[in-house]
Amino acid sequence: MEPMKLDQSATVDQLIEFCIKAFDSEGRLGDTSLVRMFLMMHPWYLSSADLAKKLSSKSLEGKCPPKVRLQICHLIKYWISEFPAEFDLNPDLAEQIKSLKEQLARQGDEHQSMLINIDSVPSYEWRRQISEQHANPSDFTKRKTSLLFDHLDSSELAEHLTYMEYKSFCKILFQDYHSFVMHGCTVDNPILERFITLFNSVSQWIQLMVLSKPTAPQRAVVISYFIRVAQKLLQLQNFNTLMAVVGGLSNSSISRLKDTQADITSEVRKVFDNLVELVTSCGNYSRYRQCFSDSTGFRFPILGVHLKDLIAVHVALPDWTDGAKTQVNLAKTQQLYAILQELTLIQATPPGVGANTDLLNLLMVSLDQYHSEEEIYQLSLQREPRSARPLSVSRLPVIEEWASSIRPKADPAIISKHIQKMVESVYKNFDTDGDGHISQEEFKIIRNNFPYLCNFDDLDKNQDGRISQEEMIDYFTKANSLLNSKMGFIHTFEEVTCIKPTLCNHCSGIIWGFHKQRCKCKACGISCHKDCCSRLSVECRKRTKSVGQDIRSLPHSRSFSVPSLVQPIPIIHTTVITEETPGSLEEDVFDVHL
Repeated sequence: MEPMKLDQSATVDQLIEFCIKAFDSEGRLGDTSLVRMFLMMHPWYLSSADLAKKLSSKSLEGKCPPKVRLQICHLIKYWISEFPAEFDLNPDLAEQIKSLKEQLARQGDEHQSMLINIDSVPSYEWRRQISEQHANPSDFTKRKTSLLFDHLDSSELAEHLTYMEYKSFCKILFQDYHSFVMHGCTVDNPILERFITLFNSVSQWIQLMVLSKPTAPQRAVVISYFIRVAQKLLQLQNFNTLMAVVGGLSNSSISRLKDTQADITSEVRKVFDNLVELVTSCGNYSRYRQCFSDSTGFRFPILGVHLKDLIAVHVALPDWTDGAKTQVNLAKTQQLYAILQELTLIQATPPGVGANTDLLNLLMVSLDQYHSEEEIYQLSLQREPRSARPLSVSRLPVIEEWASSIRPKADPAIISKHIQKMVESVYKNFDTDGDGHISQEEFKIIRNNFPYLCNFDDLDKNQDGRISQEEMIDYFTKANSLLNSKMGFIHTFEEVTCIKPTLCNHCSGIIWGFHKQRCKCKACGISCHKDCCSRLSVECRKRTKSVGQDIRSLPHSRSFSVPSLVQPIPIIHTTVITEETPGSLEEDVFDVHL
């Protein structure tokens, strides 16, 4: 079999035929690269269900030689082993393959039927959860970590932010990238949307932490601290969170603070300017790309840059090389595959950092707070009002915005569980006398973790000079309008029987039994013990189907992963992918939103 040149074009049937013939009768694969590329990238021009139909029809037709039928079964086996998530998240595809397996068995082709083992596909439910609520205890370090952000070592914070963002990044699958490129936004894409929201919330939280300090020297100390965090992120090769931190410190609400900036030493300013230069969009992010390319081991990319690359290739090159749409553009397919394959390999190399559960709970609630850009800018003006004479502020290199503005809705039930877990962590670490209440002295320490937290008396409803857990939970619950993280919906559980060991998504224990021993959500597929249903604090997200070739012809269609919005989102920015020119550089820097 002659190798297929990737700079040419081919029909879908020719590609399928090539992939079938790449296997011998023993299942050995000749050209791994093209077969893997086709199996990953085919949704650009052929849905997975349609591909399964073509393979089934070809194998079941009467004139199909036994050798070819065996090769088809080996191809399907390879498809399942290399891309199991597609079969777990796409019910139509799974049914097609199960049907083929059953028909082969009825025809007496037991050996070929046994090759197609759809039951071996692992569950990807955990990757579709929007937040990491119950990590494996072995993932966490047992060291005592300070819960005071003011006293937390910059390395500790950098490691915890890396841990959070990497966990969120690992939930993103090919289907999410494909949907983003085809839509040009995060519509019906809750996993990618949540990752972008987390990125934006880090930048906004940094701005709030700076502006929470009343004097310029205090704000300068906070800025210097986060610059040290950024340095540590660079050492960890976490470029994505580095971009978020630099973006927050470069925001106009912070960069306009003349008195504050004057209190930052020249050495620290030089470090920050170098970090800004590293992640600037000038030269199509040339400095970042070079640094990322030179990195080895764990490295966390600026996902927005690579999403931009995907959209640029998709827009610039046609899917087909002919007007009749019969010849697949293999040059485009190869370029898209190279980007996606690199992102996939990054998910397989975790960072060598752990995390403290209590600090993660505090970070989660802190990052879930929402303030509009205007609100943050007004806080900046309160700290340092405008001068009568315009100030000459030096311009920083532009960091291009890649994430659309997202103001997510909150699910009160899930937010309530987040708040309860956070309050429990606070009392466990700061209720020094163990009386179940927070005193005024203890409150002064805790307040540093939450910018613009109200006065002690606002939480102490019964005015007894101390705050109970119920009072603190009640306070944060009433502030729910500011806790607009992109949460999901209440689970719809049903009792089901599982034929293989399954882990509970709440307690991580094995679910035992023989008949209807577990509860499974009809919408997102998450499983847990019956007794754990009421305590499960993981958001529900319906699983998104694989997007097929006709997605662009249905611009108003929606999948069943997110319900239609009943209210319009107040602010939406559409990102336009263009090449930067010196004349297009503006003063704004990575305008981020939660």
